[in-house]
Amino acid sequence: MNKIIYIALIAIILVPWNLMGLPVVTAPVALLAGLIFAFTCKNPFPKFNKKCSKYLLQVAVVCLGFGMNLQESLRSGADGMLFTIVSVVSVMALGVMLGYTLHINRKTSYLISSGTAICGGSAIAAVGPVIKANENEMAVSLGVIFILNAVALFVFPPIGHMLGMGQEQFGTWAAIAIHDTSSVVGAGEVYGEQALQVATLIKLTRALWIIPLALVTMFIFRDGSGKVSIPWFIFIFILAMVANTYLPLPEWLTGALVWVARRGMVVTLFMIGASLSLATVRQVGVKPLVLAVLLWIVIGVSSLLVVLNTIPNAA
Repeated sequence: MNKIIYIALIAIILVPWNLMGLPVVTAPVALLAGLIFAFTCKNPFPKFNKKCSKYLLQVAVVCLGFGMNLQESLRSGADGMLFTIVSVVSVMALGVMLGYTLHINRKTSYLISSGTAICGGSAIAAVGPVIKANENEMAVSLGVIFILNAVALFVFPPIGHMLGMGQEQFGTWAAIAIHDTSSVVGAGEVYGEQALQVATLIKLTRALWIIPLALVTMFIFRDGSGKVSIPWFIFIFILAMVANTYLPLPEWLTGALVWVARRGMVVTLFMIGASLSLATVRQVGVKPLVLAVLLWIVIGVSSLLVVLNTIPNAA
């Protein structure tokens, strides 16, 4: 029965309901559906769900590149890229110090800090093998990040509207303050077209910090046997933007690819929600959650203040 419900929900999300006069399933709705499914039914395809959501996210991000102009995107995202350098270093340092103060396992606090500073689960998955984190340390770190990602997708767009933030302002803020790329893209899509483009570009630029972070991590933990997982799909995303900017691609093709990206991202968020079980939530524990929330508040508030004071509101 769980298999039928799971497949039916994905089919509902994929169908272009707007052709029938009904609204398209949005990113927050898909995530909520996944969470409800996870908390009421046992996921019948846990391995497929995890692997498919990972690769579907990468395909969706690359396809988004075919709807973006490289020159315009770089110009609109320049301020966010500059702040990225400061925020990544400061969040990592603060996270390690808070983890020590709260008496949290060193590797767990380092993983949570990495996920908050860069790009959520992707950073944790890349750094985990480098520090040789065990299964429990990985599960706790990923669990707490996923919980906050789900919250962010629902609360960030309303906060942006309440503060009257412009498209570029919100896109920059979301890219810096929300952990995972999936939730960043989801929040940007809900807010508007320009917010989506700015958020995607800045978030993927931020994700490239996985490479230097992993190298520094190998030195800190003094074990040269760890592997560094490089997010190669980001470079393909850049090539897609270059192609869309400088090649005479037909509009029907780029439009179709962007449609695939948006539907794929919504399905990805459903799968991510469907993977967050009650057992995972209970496993997180109070201290790791406190650490993650404190770091999230720091990066969220500080980046909001910087964005509001440095980027003109073009709403």
